[in-house]
Amino acid sequence: MGRPMVLGLLAACLCLTVQCVGSARPNLILLFADDLGFGDLGSYGHPSSLTPNLDKLAAQGLRFTDFYVTSPVCSPSRASILTGRYQTRSGIYPGVLYPGSKGGLPLNETTIAEVLKPLGYNTAMIGKWHLGVGPNGTYLPTRQGFDSYLGIPYSHDMGPCSNLTCFPPDVKCFGFCDRGVVTVPVMHDEVIVQQPADFLQLETAYSKFATNFIRRSANKKQPFFLYYPSHHTHYPQYAGEKAAGKSGRGPFGDALLELDSTVGHIIHTLTEAGIINNTLIFFTADNGCELMRESRGGNAGLMKCGKGTTYEGGMREPAMAYWPGHIKPGVTHELASSLDILPTFAALAGAPLPKVALDGFDMRRILFHKGPSQRKAMFYYPVDPSEKYGVFAVRMGKYKAHYYTRGAAHSDTTPDHDCHMTSIMKQHDPPLLFDLEADPSENYSLSPDDPEVAGLLQQIQQLRDDFQASMVFGESQVDRGTDPALEPCCTPTCTPKPDCCRC
Repeated sequence: MGRPMVLGLLAACLCLTVQCVGSARPNLILLFADDLGFGDLGSYGHPSSLTPNLDKLAAQGLRFTDFYVTSPVCSPSRASILTGRYQTRSGIYPGVLYPGSKGGLPLNETTIAEVLKPLGYNTAMIGKWHLGVGPNGTYLPTRQGFDSYLGIPYSHDMGPCSNLTCFPPDVKCFGFCDRGVVTVPVMHDEVIVQQPADFLQLETAYSKFATNFIRRSANKKQPFFLYYPSHHTHYPQYAGEKAAGKSGRGPFGDALLELDSTVGHIIHTLTEAGIINNTLIFFTADNGCELMRESRGGNAGLMKCGKGTTYEGGMREPAMAYWPGHIKPGVTHELASSLDILPTFAALAGAPLPKVALDGFDMRRILFHKGPSQRKAMFYYPVDPSEKYGVFAVRMGKYKAHYYTRGAAHSDTTPDHDCHMTSIMKQHDPPLLFDLEADPSENYSLSPDDPEVAGLLQQIQQLRDDFQASMVFGESQVDRGTDPALEPCCTPTCTPKPDCCRC
């Protein structure tokens, strides 16, 4: 190999590091929608969604077609995106954490914020945490690497909402949400500043918090990490006066428009502060749409089923990466996952990786060169993973094998009965095998009698065996149970609870 070629390869390698973006470490923004279907954004084919800012990220950035999260429900997916590890390792299973949960994301897990802070990053979070509160705020974001936090520490339907206003002037929230617990609180760092949350003003507060954080960091010339896991578009939908009735898609569309507006404010602030060209914005969502809510629950597009299932509609998500001057506009069909964000952000910042078993891969080759993914497989765990059954499905390349299938209440009401709660768990031996490029809707299982299919199933089985042999299940944090005394209350000594928890 000649000297010019060696120098060229060296330059290409260097351009995958922080050096290729200049001397300053890049700012990193992670946007995470809630219960968003693969077909919910305009850039992913929805004909009536009004999402101009997200569509701009998709058109001027890199849009993913084959991006996956690790769970079809909230808490486990959020644990994985922050740690780069399957939820089974951290113990965020089965299901989700609740207001009074005794457990939470273990403090020995390392979040993206904790990876970046030693390098001088300013770290902030707004929105939905859903990884535990615990005794005296043990598991809150401020204990997990975030310098500041504003948000609701769990899902905004985890409290009575029938008398709360979700749309102006005084349209009450649709449905009842959870009853018998405290109304949802808004916390600033570790202090409750409002209870119940004012949904009409919540997004305005988040947007102001985010833009002020960006401006302060820019003025100090300090690199920052902003994590915004939105409550939108989770049920019950809500929106303030600037978005209510403006989308043409009803409550779901209005909520989505409000999220999109905050994205617009963030982009504008980055541009105004002169740091847009040194900021990577990555957008995705925690799990598929909640089809049981019908038109209020989102749309999975071509994908089968939705939230709660290991079909594509439960775990394949919209995703896009935007970085003017560094990421060229386009579309990638490479396999990628929310697990890959921590190692990618760490590499861009020049931070060492946590010394634990990571399940994520560096995506820089995809982002900057539209190159091949390091990820060769994706493993699909159900809502209630167990060592007994292992992963329910495996994707290798364009092929997906289902070892077990099951419907879910979250995906009821669709015409496809495979999605319904009444579709009990079925074992498939041999596994169902689908070609997701030819058949993304998982309608036509390939014949196991075909020698080529049999060979593919054998390869996938080996991947599954190797992965499961490497998996060490952490203690279930959800199974530690709940204690009503742990439910966040702004007046902790008041009686009778939970109704007296108001401020």
